[in-house]
Amino acid sequence: MREAPAETPVERQENPQLLAVIEELGESHGPQPLSTLDDRDQPRRQTGIEEFDRVLGGGVVGGSVILVGGDPGIGKSTLLLQILNQLSRPESPTLYVSGEESPYQSKIRSLRMGIENHHLYFLAAAEIDNIIGHFRKLKPSALVIDSIQTCHCPEIKSPPGSTNQIRQAASHLVKIAKLTRTPIFIIGHVTKDGSIAGPKLLEHMVDTVLYFESDTQYPYRILRAVKNRFGSTNEIGVFEMTGSGLIGVDSPSRIFLNERQVNLAGSLVSATIEGSRPILTELQALVSTAISGGIPRRTTLGIDRNRAALMIAIMEKRLRLNFNNKDIFLNLVGGLKVVEPALDLALIAAVLSSHLDQPVPPTTLVIGEVGLTGETRRINMIDQRVAEAMKFGFKKIILPDGNPTSSPARNRTVIHEIATISELAAALFS
Repeated sequence: MREAPAETPVERQENPQLLAVIEELGESHGPQPLSTLDDRDQPRRQTGIEEFDRVLGGGVVGGSVILVGGDPGIGKSTLLLQILNQLSRPESPTLYVSGEESPYQSKIRSLRMGIENHHLYFLAAAEIDNIIGHFRKLKPSALVIDSIQTCHCPEIKSPPGSTNQIRQAASHLVKIAKLTRTPIFIIGHVTKDGSIAGPKLLEHMVDTVLYFESDTQYPYRILRAVKNRFGSTNEIGVFEMTGSGLIGVDSPSRIFLNERQVNLAGSLVSATIEGSRPILTELQALVSTAISGGIPRRTTLGIDRNRAALMIAIMEKRLRLNFNNKDIFLNLVGGLKVVEPALDLALIAAVLSSHLDQPVPPTTLVIGEVGLTGETRRINMIDQRVAEAMKFGFKKIILPDGNPTSSPARNRTVIHEIATISELAAALFS
């Protein structure tokens, strides 16, 4: 079978509608001395969805291009439809462009979500010149493209979804955003490995890249920024999927601990930091006998697999435990994914609890990083973690030796400091 010819490089061809916008607005200024440039903060528009504004760094910046990715059905279109509904005003309409849904499908979805807005416009289109033409006429205050993989430029002969088409369509949209100071939200499909489908250049072209982390099996959705030119990439937004759309969760700790069962071996709570706020999360471990002759399994959900393997190796070396014939399964409940080392000590404690088949008291919380020699290491933002733990009724907190905390909560709880993991069992079960 003859192989399909490789895509040829894109020839320099300007879109006529884009040229018309450039002619109307004019090109950007020429070179200017750096000292004369405007250094005032970019004005932001609040979307009315606090969790989304938190991820963006305080709201939407005019002229920014925001790429939103995630698995099918996770809520990308739903969230952006809600955002346009919040941003639309009589004097500043918004435009939702879909190359995947018909007007009837979008109307049914908006009715289900309770959205009846005369200033939110819908356009079923895929050709980029058609989209820009309607953009020129309507002059919306915000634009959503659903999705970039369906857009195509007439001047490019490649099929929609190809590398050339995605690159050229994104280039036109970015230029429109910068010329008109209009925020543009672009939905991107993801591949099997979870990355945005298409050229990696797409993520470099836009200002912000947001990913939904959770899968559709959980009612909660976690939105994280992996790139943000106008804010931090440390914050996350937590949403709950309901029949009327995505609702922001004010207290993530509450939802992650909502269904926790107490007095079960292998289960305990730790505190992680996402951006500026602490989040309590349940960590579960299951240690079971491996199949005779088989290779012991190490399975993790929400926890870095290499980090987990490292902690298990430290336990074997420093605590004289043998896991060669044990399968070990680790799960961070609720769909949250954590990579910070502050959960090391909690991971070891959960594995130890399951291995000994001895429950950890339900009001005990464990925090701390662990080094290769089994020593505990200090963690940052300890006061915020301790205060959050106290708010949810934890009476005993195990943390690294010498990790200073000035939290008022310290006077109302037992702070148990340990120097090495050899002291952990006594601190957990005493």
